[in-house]
Amino acid sequence: MFRLSHMMRVLVPSAGAAAPPPPPPRRAGGPVVIWNLIRRCNLACRHCYSLSADTDFKGELSFDEVAAVMADLKTCGVSALILSGGEPLLRPDLFEIAALAKSQGFFVGLSSNGTLIDAAMAGRIAAARFDYVGISLDGIGATHDAFRRRDGAFDASLAGLRLLGEAGIKAGLRFTMTEANAAHLPAMLELTRREQAGKFYFSHLNYAGRGNRNRGEDAFAATTRQAMDLLFEAALADARAGDPRDWVTGNNDADGVYFLLWAARRFPERLEALTRRLEAWGGNASGVNVANIDNLGHVHPDTMWWTHSLGTVRDRPFSAIWRDRSDPLMAGLNQRPRPVTGRCGACRHLAICNGNTRTRAFQTSGDLWAEDPGCYLTDAETAPLSAAPQDAPCPSAP
Repeated sequence: MFRLSHMMRVLVPSAGAAAPPPPPPRRAGGPVVIWNLIRRCNLACRHCYSLSADTDFKGELSFDEVAAVMADLKTCGVSALILSGGEPLLRPDLFEIAALAKSQGFFVGLSSNGTLIDAAMAGRIAAARFDYVGISLDGIGATHDAFRRRDGAFDASLAGLRLLGEAGIKAGLRFTMTEANAAHLPAMLELTRREQAGKFYFSHLNYAGRGNRNRGEDAFAATTRQAMDLLFEAALADARAGDPRDWVTGNNDADGVYFLLWAARRFPERLEALTRRLEAWGGNASGVNVANIDNLGHVHPDTMWWTHSLGTVRDRPFSAIWRDRSDPLMAGLNQRPRPVTGRCGACRHLAICNGNTRTRAFQTSGDLWAEDPGCYLTDAETAPLSAAPQDAPCPSAP
């Protein structure tokens, strides 16, 4: 995840600050765990990574099993849980699970499609003290409904977002861009401001689940660059206004490099500080600072790796699975620099991006360490400095 707002504050320090804040140390402790508690969903979205459907899936972890896993997560330093699905609000014991997590001091987020959030449900979510609720929208009106395969889904999700705001819950929007909905991004940014959402999460399409089946709709490089420019301007406007809204991107760690190139043109005096901060961020964190537990208890390097299980919490504790480097994927993900090849291996910004998303590389080539086809940077922007042409369209990072 690329926390654009945090990086923008390096370029636009808060009022009264003489200089941008120093880069934080590399993140220590356990990973953020995205936990798919249930696979059932009332929608059938076109880019769903979990291939959810409106049916019960057998063999899901019981409450007692969830509680045992949660206790183990504390032992390996996990501090944040994102409760997801399917649609997690369909799990009958969701609020008992959330209460247990809060009692143990976890940051607890909820990932929902928002259609089931009426006034009563918003009240329950508020009472459970969720730290954050993210709601996915794939465009405005009928476009969203087409992606979600449900008429009226957009109106229901937007109503849920508003009810959460009225209940005092920090809530935000998620938007996964493809060529089919890219034209809706400006309207989505406007909607985010109008509804006073606390966060906007821009997700690039990743090739997993139905997202892999629909990868032909992935946004082309020029469209992606235009989208990132819009996001940068939105985050810049908020930084200058002192607005605390979070702007975040995910599933394409080239965003950090593209932001550096954008900043080189706009804020050359801050480039050295930004480069240090981006290298401290370190790019893709799958298998390192991000983990996934699916509804059956299988552990994955992130939510896009459901085709690759590292083991199940029914057989071994999460802490033992996560520390095990005998799996070639986990061994490579925890290597720095990662053993990536092609453009990724030769890229002069590898220390920032960390090889980007391995799922796309594997789905398109069968090679875990091949170059990521989702990288939208030009050859001039990624080539080693000695090989980069003198008339490169963007300034080179120091």
